[in-house]
Amino acid sequence: MRLPPAILANAEEVLRDILRFTAPADTTLSRYFRDHPRLGSRERGAIAEGIYAILRNKSFFTDFAEAGNGPTMRRLTILGLAEAMGADSLGGLTEEEVEWLERIKQIDRNLMPANMRSNMPKWLFDKLIAQFGEAETMLLADALNAPAPLDLRVNSLKSTREDVMLALAEAPILSTPTPFAPLGLRVLKKPSLQNMPLFQSGAIEVQDEGSQILSQIVGAKRGEMVVDFCAGAGGKTLALGALMRNTGRLYAFDVSEKRLAKLKPRMARSGLSNVHPVQIAHERDAKIKRLAGKIDRVLVDAPCSGLGTLRRNPDVKWRQQPNSIVELQAKQAAILAGAARLVKGGGRLVYATCSFLNEENDAIAEQFLAANPDFTLVPMNKVLAEQKIELEMGDYLKLLPHLHQTDGFFAAVFERKVMPKKVYADEKPADEADAADTAE
Repeated sequence: MRLPPAILANAEEVLRDILRFTAPADTTLSRYFRDHPRLGSRERGAIAEGIYAILRNKSFFTDFAEAGNGPTMRRLTILGLAEAMGADSLGGLTEEEVEWLERIKQIDRNLMPANMRSNMPKWLFDKLIAQFGEAETMLLADALNAPAPLDLRVNSLKSTREDVMLALAEAPILSTPTPFAPLGLRVLKKPSLQNMPLFQSGAIEVQDEGSQILSQIVGAKRGEMVVDFCAGAGGKTLALGALMRNTGRLYAFDVSEKRLAKLKPRMARSGLSNVHPVQIAHERDAKIKRLAGKIDRVLVDAPCSGLGTLRRNPDVKWRQQPNSIVELQAKQAAILAGAARLVKGGGRLVYATCSFLNEENDAIAEQFLAANPDFTLVPMNKVLAEQKIELEMGDYLKLLPHLHQTDGFFAAVFERKVMPKKVYADEKPADEADAADTAE
């Protein structure tokens, strides 16, 4: 079925705004769709998919769009819509544009130079070559330039994975269990879930399998005191609350009131009552100081480059700059140091990012250990074994889309040493003091 010619004009209009890179692509698209309510769901879907195809393939699409007659922006839009929806679905093309598109379809992308085929800015491509080598960088780039699947997390307080699979099949929506996350399902297409009873009842949440694994390795247990230090809109918070079986206290800290506001309706749907959203001003906020040394588990899903999410947010690679990585490192180290104050003796601190860059990951973890001798690294293979997750890892969790079919994630788990209590000259040991009190 052909798309109406107006869709090409709509997509070109919003693309001009998106390519300014002044805001995330999904934010710009949402605003455009609100301003154009006459666009139906099929039209909105085609525009969005076309835009994301352009953002994934911007390097060589731009080369092709500029190598011909006619407006570059229109040709760029045609390439994106053809990639996402199929060339035969486009209406309103001139005869010359049809011939031009047909010529481009014959080009073997595998014969292009590696830097162009990677569809990454030069600074990022060079950085990945230095870290991974060319062969693995190209495998990673190919995975990042493909759309992500739709992953769901089953809310164990409301249903089981098996029952959700059966309910989805009746819709009919096909799904398969995720290979590593015990409550994950991978949906084979991308249906609209918002109006489904499963979603409205809180039985399912949309959450990448990598994010689910990250929640799992925190190891939150019933009755514990747990902090999600950079909670955002609360995807991991909800997963942690369910793992705690709605017991204990789970604090959701974030500096953004707007992000925490998005958590509240999700909490209501989930059935959780042990979650306490708290807005903080910064990592040294007095609200944090009051909980110092009292928390069993702290998750720091730190602000980062977001490069691990390029399958979902391909605009990030064009919006991110090398100097911003340096700025993020300072912020990551400060947030981790602030969160560490909360952890009690024997408690665990999890540092995580949705990035695959060593400077945001290994370097921050090693810097923290060097500055905090009262913490030790818990090897990730041990943590995964505790959670019965069958993944081969070394000291750290390093999830990569071309290896694990998840977003790119990093995590390090630290444990605070239990310090022996000092006994001062004028203080009796605890057992002697108790005996004395009883005698009195």
